[in-house]
Amino acid sequence: MEHGLLLSAFIFLSAAVISVPIARRLGLGSVLGYLIAGVLIGPFLLNLVGDANHVMHVAEFGVVLMLFLIGLELKPALLWQLKGPILGAGGSQVLLTTAVVGVVALVLGLSWRQSVAVGMILALSSTAIVLQSLNERRLLKTEAGQTSFAVLLFQDIAVIPMLALLPLLATQAPAELSNTVGGWQDGLLVAAVIFGIVLGGHYLMRPVFRFIAQSGMREIFVAAALLLVILITLAMQWVGLSPALGTFLAGVVLAESEYRHELEANIEPFKGLLLGLFFISVGAGIDFDLFAEQPLMVLGLLGLLLFIKFAVLQGVGGISRLTPGHRWTFALSLAQGSEFAFVLFSYAGQVNLFSRALTDTLILVVALSMALTPLLLILNERLIQGRWQREQEAPEADTIDDNDNPVIIVGFGRFGQIVGRLLHAHGIGTTVLDNDVGHIEMLRKHGYKVFYGDADRLDLLYAAGAHKARLLVVAVSNQAKSVAVCELAHKHFPQLKLLVRAVDRPHAHQLLQLGVDMIYRETVGSAVDLGVAALQSLGIRANQAWRAGQTFKQHDEKLLREQTAFLDDENMYITKSVQYRHILAEMLRANQEDRRSELMSAWENDLEEQTRQPHPDDPPENEPKEPR
Repeated sequence: MEHGLLLSAFIFLSAAVISVPIARRLGLGSVLGYLIAGVLIGPFLLNLVGDANHVMHVAEFGVVLMLFLIGLELKPALLWQLKGPILGAGGSQVLLTTAVVGVVALVLGLSWRQSVAVGMILALSSTAIVLQSLNERRLLKTEAGQTSFAVLLFQDIAVIPMLALLPLLATQAPAELSNTVGGWQDGLLVAAVIFGIVLGGHYLMRPVFRFIAQSGMREIFVAAALLLVILITLAMQWVGLSPALGTFLAGVVLAESEYRHELEANIEPFKGLLLGLFFISVGAGIDFDLFAEQPLMVLGLLGLLLFIKFAVLQGVGGISRLTPGHRWTFALSLAQGSEFAFVLFSYAGQVNLFSRALTDTLILVVALSMALTPLLLILNERLIQGRWQREQEAPEADTIDDNDNPVIIVGFGRFGQIVGRLLHAHGIGTTVLDNDVGHIEMLRKHGYKVFYGDADRLDLLYAAGAHKARLLVVAVSNQAKSVAVCELAHKHFPQLKLLVRAVDRPHAHQLLQLGVDMIYRETVGSAVDLGVAALQSLGIRANQAWRAGQTFKQHDEKLLREQTAFLDDENMYITKSVQYRHILAEMLRANQEDRRSELMSAWENDLEEQTRQPHPDDPPENEPKEPR
């Protein structure tokens, strides 16, 4: 079904607005939501869109923008540190997958030329789906996430030689390819473009952005940022390279620029929208008619692809010394085909390497593998990781030889360390417990005496001296762990006074319901301090701003305790919040008026004292007073 631009935009945006929030609410993630939306509006179900390939060409620009933003996060020094994983894990994954898939394709009856081409193309994984899915699950900074990123970066670089090899593998190159320039001239042109990107990004773009920023027109800065990305994309396409690789390189060059954050803020909305459009296009492009014709063959090839890539990636993860849990995440994340496969398979058909039927089948298998990736990651998150963590043997708790201290601190991260340092500065002994082995090793290097163990175990609290101590400071960020420790201490060590960190307001309500009285919400103090500084910056006297901050803290603490009684009554909970907000505003205004009255009264008394005539009975000012 063909539509105009506005109607097509309406259909795509409506599908995204409806499907993605529902998918997120069900815990499926936004990527799967976009893919489902694409399937629903695609030609094989509701048929609300025409040829999804036309939209795909626009949507692929979202992948380009994503790589540019990732480059902005990676300074050249950090990228240099990743050279080992990029070359090691990335290189071994591409070579091993190409070899294994190539052999399987040969066994299935393809020629050796076709087998090599299929192996190379299916070795690639989807940069867009993997990075978006890992980022949503906050796994991008983990061992699995960093190794996945390194492999994806190598794969993006590997697309370049693959494009060059496909015509060489073809039995007969098309006529238009016979007139291309020689290899050394192509290489020189590529080097010139890359050199231009690096040089221009480092020396030319900073003064350009500075000039534009001085104009004060934000929309022109947005236009300049998009113009830069489009210019690099066109230059990379002109020399036959991956636009995503070029923009990634430009992002790395600009990572140390003072305009990095401005560029990120301006491009991020376009990236998110175009990536969503890309995922919808993938879903809409799944050829269900072909699947219906040969379901067993398609499913067999899909299962074979996922199994081979998973097995190879498990091996690469082992070589990279990933822990077993991270190895599962790494292998399941990269087991699908790549968005570049659509381009490469079509190109292989153009150079007469693949028949149309083979090209369509392989594209369908890749599209289905991409659609399955979010489901595999959900399976990994909910079943595999939890099971692995349960089966993993926890290290034995340390033998605690320092249990006569009056204070026990549970959790020695950024919050607990401040408490500990303050107590140590006053010569007060503490017994510190933490359950993060890596963190404990780091703390011991800095001279802290920290014992490993889970404080929600009764025997460990006894060993730490909880039956003799006066204070138990619970500073862990894990809410469930915090509540468990408090319940245990209340039940078995009633003499202990509990001072507990609350991560947020709901956590504080939980602790109040347990009977914990001394609760310290981790962001309230610093937020009030910032508010006091803001008042002072706006001309309010320092002592008046300080009193306002103290009034706010006392008032909010009282509100917190009253709201705890209405956790099951949302209307009453909100009503209390609104009532207290108005009361606080009136109190602060009244305090301000009282302060003005005090100052006026003091000023009038001072003036009266200065202007009052001396009484005849008053002693002279210089005459000493009689001793009492």
